[in-house]
Amino acid sequence: MTTTELEWERRIAELWASFDGAAPGDFLARVEALSAELPVGHPRALFERASAHDSLGQEALAAPLYRQALASGLSGGLRRQAVIQLASTLRNLGEVQESVALLTAERAVGSDELDDAVSAFLALSLVDAGREREAVGLALGALARHLPRYNRSLSNYAKALRGRAP
Repeated sequence: MTTTELEWERRIAELWASFDGAAPGDFLARVEALSAELPVGHPRALFERASAHDSLGQEALAAPLYRQALASGLSGGLRRQAVIQLASTLRNLGEVQESVALLTAERAVGSDELDDAVSAFLALSLVDAGREREAVGLALGALARHLPRYNRSLSNYAKALRGRAP
């Protein structure tokens, strides 16, 4: 990364760190200004704009920007974040089946520190899809990995809830 790219990354990180204390309009304007420093259609700019709208409860504005960011080649950890955030946004917009499909596919893509986030948001979407037992099983399976004891037992119960043999 160049010095300019590192500086941009620092400024966007600082802006997000200030989110809770920022006025919504000011925050959005600052994200838009930082995004405008990148080339038109840049996947990162689209992702940041989508994330800002999403964080401000403007899901209908966020969804197309997430789609554009992904279609424009957003990669690495940001790609996975965009999939999670898009799926959550779609769930909030009532597009539950698409949310489930996106997150189910994402679980098969690979493994990283966001695995449990994928599972958590998939569990929420499954609840909205009327698949509560599967959702609880998925959530318990993700939780089991973090417990100091009872991991195997909880994992087996989670599999049973999801309709799989332990």
